[in-house]
Amino acid sequence: QVHVVESGGGLVQPGGSLRLSCVASGSIFSINAMGWYRQSPGKQRELVATINSVHTTNYSDSAKGRFTISMDNSKNTVYLQMNSLKPEDTAVYTCNVDYWPASGGIMDVWGKGTLVTVSS
Repeated sequence: QVHVVESGGGLVQPGGSLRLSCVASGSIFSINAMGWYRQSPGKQRELVATINSVHTTNYSDSAKGRFTISMDNSKNTVYLQMNSLKPEDTAVYTCNVDYWPASGGIMDVWGKGTLVTVSS
């Protein structure tokens, strides 16, 4: 069984910064990729950023230039540094992990999310 736990959300003023963390633990042989997604009330979940095991990154247009995703492979941890936050960044940010278990094919698991609120 694999567990994914996010942390680092909270209330921040417009223009401020937050750093989200996501740790995966359990029966993981290796991680293929990790990513951050977000969902605002009334909207569908959308990609924010992803990073794979060789640290190739992918960003949504809204995240480019403001957010930075990074990964510590040794800790099965992914970070999302968010700068210049805007009210429209308010959402529940959820971590997704694609991993190889000890046996069988690739699997993915989601965390429960962490709330980011950008407001003055």
